[in-house]
Amino acid sequence: MPALEHAGVGVGLRTPHVRAFLDRRQPVGWIEVHSENYLNQSGWDWHVLGRLRRDYPLGLHGVGLGLGSVHGFSDAHLARVRALVDAVDPFLVSEHLSWGALAGRQLNDLLPLPLDAAALALLCARVGRVQDALGRRILVENVSAYVRFRGDAMSEAQFLAELAQRSGCGILLDVNNLYVNQRNHGEDALAAIAALPPGSVGEIHLGGHLETPEALVDHHGAAIAPPVWALYRAALARFGRVPSLVEWDTEVPALEVLLDEADKARAIALAFDPRPDPPRSAPLPAAAPQAQVQVQTQALAGLQEAFGRALADPGHDGTLAAHLAGHARLGIYRGNLAAGWRRALGNAYPVIEQLVGGECFGGLARAYGRAHPSQDPDLNRFGADFAAFLEGFAPAAQLPYLADMARLEWAVHLAALAPDARALDAAALSGLDPARLAAARFTLHPCCVLQRSAWAVAPLWRAHRQEGRAFPAAMDVPGALLVLRAAWRVEVVELGAFEYAALARLAAGEALADALDTACAGVEAEGGDVPDMGAMLRRWFDLGVVAAIAADGARQGVCSAGTGD
Repeated sequence: MPALEHAGVGVGLRTPHVRAFLDRRQPVGWIEVHSENYLNQSGWDWHVLGRLRRDYPLGLHGVGLGLGSVHGFSDAHLARVRALVDAVDPFLVSEHLSWGALAGRQLNDLLPLPLDAAALALLCARVGRVQDALGRRILVENVSAYVRFRGDAMSEAQFLAELAQRSGCGILLDVNNLYVNQRNHGEDALAAIAALPPGSVGEIHLGGHLETPEALVDHHGAAIAPPVWALYRAALARFGRVPSLVEWDTEVPALEVLLDEADKARAIALAFDPRPDPPRSAPLPAAAPQAQVQVQTQALAGLQEAFGRALADPGHDGTLAAHLAGHARLGIYRGNLAAGWRRALGNAYPVIEQLVGGECFGGLARAYGRAHPSQDPDLNRFGADFAAFLEGFAPAAQLPYLADMARLEWAVHLAALAPDARALDAAALSGLDPARLAAARFTLHPCCVLQRSAWAVAPLWRAHRQEGRAFPAAMDVPGALLVLRAAWRVEVVELGAFEYAALARLAAGEALADALDTACAGVEAEGGDVPDMGAMLRRWFDLGVVAAIAADGARQGVCSAGTGD
């Protein structure tokens, strides 16, 4: 693993800056990425991470585990995080002191916990479970909270200190979050730093915030404020020069601006002695028995259910009012929920957003989120039912092709995330005699998706996504298409009726001869033309459609047209 440089000050890697990092070594000590963006371990983003981790130490920062969720904690998500950690061997792994799930749905936010004995017992058990799964210590980050629970028995710093002592985890100290909570709740940020034991903090985060009439909001979309720099100095004085990171997640600026913030942090950090790294192989405390923890957290589960109902419907705010200080700020969390839905759908359905306009798309995202609550901590999976939702959504009837466009965009989205299986080239056919080829079964590449539509969705998609493409003259033109990823680029390929039918039968597991015979019969019944099958096969291999060929059997003949050369 590359050594930490530049006083151990790093930056969060964000999409607008990827090319600059690939083109040349940037003056940062390390990079941090959000774990959830790389769980598929495939596609362009995975390729970038593989390249960059050779040059920079890597930290994984999770936002989806929801350590404090009484119900809805996802073992499947933890298994994906473990696979990612095993694959990239980061020097730091971190998560948040928060919850984000209920039984049956995910809220995909960093929601606040009561700071009491029951929550502490749950967090100790969960952190132990995660550390057992990962085989290493994790860091747990303090969060910006827009409400506090009236029943809190300790400060957040006291809670974290006790969590670290009992579970063996470390602390990721976000000094901007300390300042946000100081302004929103009157808490003393310097006292919080003093309450954390020396040696407990393994990383420091720095970021910007937003002033609003209701509260200070931790949005990671601005330069670091002077009071936050002051808290950074105080943290370094107590904990030593630990790895520090500049976060800038929204309204991402030019890389030079981000590097300038990192330079400021580096200049400050160099005035302090480094803290020795704790041994990664030190034994971890055993996790508490889950059954014991469940008994302690029944009341906490009720609070989280009430919180979830209030997020879904402001009419339930009153149920929580007696438990919360600052309950009027629940609207910030509702806004976060809606913004998360829109961001996730916007990433998967950019053409639909362009077709309906930003305001309408925001309304669609809210309606879809209420009708189809998120089921996964990974928001990349959130839009799976969007096409079916649009079919039953009356306002969408004005654009009758919208659901089919959604199917196409979801196929594009999945193709980008599909496994990086190697596609075969035409040389794979060498040595196969015609009888064995006729009996062969083709496995299509996992990124391939076939679709038929009564509308000209493929040319409309290309007109929006590929510069210089013309818009279709009419939309009511039926077509068939294939979505696939060639190298890192997702392509949408229009197919004739025969080619679509043949690929569909191959995808269903039929032998090549049977698939071609079925396609021939269908096309001939409709009076269509049968293409040159040799040329069609070569096109499939050129496109990267075929991932495997099983050619153990033999069969005579491949429809009347033959397979060409």
